Amino acid sequence: MKRIQMWGVTPVRCLAIALPALVAFAGTVHAQVGASVTVVDANIATEPELSALPQLTPALVTSIVEARPFSSITELDALLARTLDRDQITTLYGRVFVHLNLNTATREQILLIPGTGPRMAHEFDEYRPYPALAQFHREIAKYVDDTELARLEQYVFVPIDLNTATDADILTIPGLGPRMLHEFQEYRPYQAMAQFRREMGKYVDEKEVARLERYVTIN
Repeated sequence: MKRIQMWGVTPVRCLAIALPALVAFAGTVHAQVGASVTVVDANIATEPELSALPQLTPALVTSIVEARPFSSITELDALLARTLDRDQITTLYGRVFVHLNLNTATREQILLIPGTGPRMAHEFDEYRPYPALAQFHREIAKYVDDTELARLEQYVFVPIDLNTATDADILTIPGLGPRMLHEFQEYRPYQAMAQFRREMGKYVDEKEVARLERYVTIN
């Protein structure tokens, strides 16, 4: 790490300058699901949120809601392709998407992210496996500026380990609040994914268990 000397700045003033940056960095250290900037999660967006998006007619919104949860962007893509052309879908993906697992997403799925061409798809793949989203942030920052990095991160996630994930890790799962955080923790250690499904099934329906399962793993 480079040491930056701030000439003419007192230690107290230096801390005041550095603290906001440190706080911002701390917010990203544990994040395993990219923070939304312009894109909503297709699996949890409300009907009014979906209805406000370009290209989505009332009939298409109904189809999306009824088909949820999507296990991958490929499923959503197939549904949209019945009604919309590729340009319309690409425009829509600037506003709604299904998160990609950084360690398993195919090249074709990565290329569905608007503005992500073959070169960037190669960079996504090159640094696998990602142990944490922080690694993606660090590696992809070599190629794009902060704005573009934040845009790309909102499309991706790295699964969290059910037995070791911090509260901050778990709470990055879209739509997961303090109650489910408690339930995630209560049944540790998890021996198998079947146990996770069984225990979480006490609190939410089968579809919601399937949605949550996308974001977790047992190492």
